[in-house]
Amino acid sequence: MIPFNVPPYCGREDGYVLEAIHAHKISGDGAFTKKCHAWLEERTGTAKALLTTSCTHALDMAALLCRLEPGDEVILPSYTFSSTANAFVLAGAVPVFVDIRPDTMNIDETLIEDAVTDRTRVICPVHYAGVGCEMDAILDVARRHGLKVVEDAAQGVLASYKGQPLGTIGDYGCFSFHESKNYSMGEGGALLMREFDPRAEVIREKGTNRSRFLRGQVDKYTWEDLGSSYLPSELNAAYLYGQLEMADEINAARLHCWDLYREGLAPLQREGFIDWQTVPEGCVHNGHMFYVKAKDIQERTALIAFLRERGVQSVFHYVPLHSAAAGRRFGRFHGEDKYTTSESERLLRLPMHYGLTDDEVEQVVQAVTAFYKA
Repeated sequence: MIPFNVPPYCGREDGYVLEAIHAHKISGDGAFTKKCHAWLEERTGTAKALLTTSCTHALDMAALLCRLEPGDEVILPSYTFSSTANAFVLAGAVPVFVDIRPDTMNIDETLIEDAVTDRTRVICPVHYAGVGCEMDAILDVARRHGLKVVEDAAQGVLASYKGQPLGTIGDYGCFSFHESKNYSMGEGGALLMREFDPRAEVIREKGTNRSRFLRGQVDKYTWEDLGSSYLPSELNAAYLYGQLEMADEINAARLHCWDLYREGLAPLQREGFIDWQTVPEGCVHNGHMFYVKAKDIQERTALIAFLRERGVQSVFHYVPLHSAAAGRRFGRFHGEDKYTTSESERLLRLPMHYGLTDDEVEQVVQAVTAFYKA
């Protein structure tokens, strides 16, 4: 079976984890965490990066930094993971879902302004598959209405929009280093800030000023604000750093496989059997995923079963949040669901991970082709 995902592993991780163990520093914010912070800040140009225990927690922190109050509203796509909405619901806000673009599966930037009310405080674009949303249009709406922008860039590490790294364009950006992502620490994430807000360190350290205490800026630390334990273990940071050092190699390998899929499946796309991912001009993606779109959910179900019989694991993705029980309970959909549900039911992700071989990509291509040519 060709698995859909294999967590990335480069070979340096073991040594770095042992180094952290022998340094007798395995809780958060040790030497490897600082190295990861420096790498993220250098590669993205963000004012400040902070590792977190997940992208979910990075989103939680961003929601708290936006100082949301009960009844405030946040505009976001329904085609995303529950964490995107949960972060704002936990802060007391109401998720307002708008439709997506069928070409990128990203939020339709032309529908955002109509969803703005006097309670709107935040726009949260999700860069699906590492392809940037139309951030110029989104920032324009945000500026004119005085709104914060929180980028869910969970899938967007080393991807960019018009030369700007994803996660650094809005007020806050959130990365994921889950085992399913391009770079992994098992469970983990990062919060990026366009302008450093010292309150972020307090929130991340259980609401205390412990970070300033460790730097010798205060003689004792106390409880100052809301917060939780958002620091990942130094063991996780050590594992991640072994991959960040090889980030360009990992990125190139994934893009190579993405290009092979594109070339191999081009005949099916030209003949109208499948649709596939669009990468708009000005967007540089990171090979996070390769997906195709079947005619409808019935065809997709049949294709998944056909591929499984031929040793290929393929998977669908999100069930739109507005159709879920929690989505109906906590939020609302603004406007027409023209594409969100129908496009989500067509989308199928093919195997994509660091270490995927050319022969395996060819096997997947042949299996997909066989299904449509049968």
